[in-house]
Amino acid sequence: MTTTSPYNTISLPVMEHFYTLQGEGFHQGKAAYFIRLGGCDVGCVWCDVKESWNAEKHPKYEVGSLISEVGKTPAEIVVVTGGEPLMYNLNELTKELQSAGLKTHLETSGVYPLSGAWDWICLSPKKFKAPLPEIIPQAHELKIVVFNKSDFEWAEKYAALVSSHCKLYLQPEWDKTTEITPLIIEYIKANPKWELSLQIHKFIHVP
Repeated sequence: MTTTSPYNTISLPVMEHFYTLQGEGFHQGKAAYFIRLGGCDVGCVWCDVKESWNAEKHPKYEVGSLISEVGKTPAEIVVVTGGEPLMYNLNELTKELQSAGLKTHLETSGVYPLSGAWDWICLSPKKFKAPLPEIIPQAHELKIVVFNKSDFEWAEKYAALVSSHCKLYLQPEWDKTTEITPLIIEYIKANPKWELSLQIHKFIHVP
């Protein structure tokens, strides 16, 4: 049964928005404007932005005001993340961003129906709540956060479901980086279709 999005609005709860470098995955190191939406019900125990979960704690922004904030920077890429951004209908936001000449990137766990027009979709499925099957083949990038050894099997499950053009990344959970990274390195050496993603923004101390 498809999960129905509880929101359909052009006013969105925003936990934070900022211009920085993309710290993870295929576009790592590129300048990007991040819009982090409030609200998430996936419940990852190791989530590093648990303060985003309760949408009611975050101010609502009209789409126009967000576009204006992005326009104050030389950003060419806008990353919409969360929380879980697909809790909301993102058609209007992405339409306005693309009309302004900006590339739209999405970071999602895939548990809600896809809305919006995207130049890049990063799917990061979580064991706590499975992604919708129809979103999986839309992903340009599959990013699996590795918390323990069993996550490698989890990663292979979704690698078999994404398109043949989807980039595959394994990323150590931040608090277990020292323990998990050597395991990921050995796994990638044995399975070279995968690449390593590190949260470089945490190493260089940028948002």
